[in-house]
Amino acid sequence: MQTQNIVVALLIGSLSTFTWGAKPIEIIHHLGDPALTQFVRLVLDTNPRIQAVRSALNSSQALRSATAQPLYNPTFEFEAENADANTRTLGVSQTVDWNGKRSARTAIASADYQAAEAEYLLARRTATIELLSGLAAYQTDLERGTLATERTRIMQDFASLAKQRFDAKDISQIEFNLANLTFADARMERATIAASLSEARQQVNNLTSSDVTTQWPTLDAKLPALPIQKNPHHLLMGLPEVQLAQHQVDSANRIVALRKREKRLDPTISLTGGKEGGERLISLNLSIPLPVRNPFNHEVEAAYEQYQQAQKIADDLLQRAYSRLVNASERYEIAQSAWLDWQQFGQISLQQQCDQLRLLWRSGEISTTDFLVQIGQTIDSQDRALELRKMLWCAWFEWLAASGQLERWLGIKNSTHSIGDNSHR
Repeated sequence: MQTQNIVVALLIGSLSTFTWGAKPIEIIHHLGDPALTQFVRLVLDTNPRIQAVRSALNSSQALRSATAQPLYNPTFEFEAENADANTRTLGVSQTVDWNGKRSARTAIASADYQAAEAEYLLARRTATIELLSGLAAYQTDLERGTLATERTRIMQDFASLAKQRFDAKDISQIEFNLANLTFADARMERATIAASLSEARQQVNNLTSSDVTTQWPTLDAKLPALPIQKNPHHLLMGLPEVQLAQHQVDSANRIVALRKREKRLDPTISLTGGKEGGERLISLNLSIPLPVRNPFNHEVEAAYEQYQQAQKIADDLLQRAYSRLVNASERYEIAQSAWLDWQQFGQISLQQQCDQLRLLWRSGEISTTDFLVQIGQTIDSQDRALELRKMLWCAWFEWLAASGQLERWLGIKNSTHSIGDNSHR
């Protein structure tokens, strides 16, 4: 555990250089849309992947109960011998857990169960992020599809007008060809976005059961600024992947303790009673295995190296979790700043801009090329704004996951009992 303490101390020092503010740990309250929360909860409760991890958790719980049982069962013996002196004996023998192997096995199972709990919560969080990202992509591509359809309509109308002006010798062949080429490009763009929309729809459908008929919720781009936080280390240690790694370290450490106890072999006590040649026979025997040919040293060494491996993995994961949290904060702040700028300065009416440019083109104040360039820039700007909003959503979801605040924001209880518990079957 010494290595982990050193890494944690270094992380605390580096975290203190990052501007987090001074607010206590409770930083996020339920801010999500109730319809979104209900949809996410319904998907998680019916998703086969989550149910599979839940079954693994129930299995781990059963194994934990199994290790709490006595390690050895008694052995019943009966012996009958007909010879010069007839012998009839009954006996019972019991191997004694003299060195506490059962408690060591129970400790390992408890750590494994806690790891299974963390793995279950991690699976739920991963599925939630996939679902929210899919909804963000679907809503974005749905609106991009509407914009692409509008682009196609505008370019089709313009191509028709260009044909009329070309027939009237008002524009050149090059300008006429450019109008048709732009119309064809708009149709290709619409097809590309339609394919992207299909992929986004599949991403959501991959997680939703056929029984889930609820209409998909609409995401809101009105997201809060990042809350201030005094103790980011507490956030990191609460992440399910960090807890999973730590419980795996605990399990590996307890396996080392078990291997050391297994080096000390357990004695067997047997009691036998009966008759031999008409005489009563009672015997008490004690047998102790001798670790002469195999002292089980290599098993201890292997277990210790596995513990070291688990510890290094946990240290590395904690470092990466910190980096992920810092980067997620930076990305979200950048995306939110750009989105606010767009809302303040960039939003214009596409129809109004198109009508004005068309009038300028018809009056000859701008060329065909200028018209197409400016219309294209206007539409591209709105298309990029939709992509920016998607980036904002994904950056927010990433920060929620990196800070362990996803369930709190959605108002979903972060618990292994959040869906049906089969532990009492």
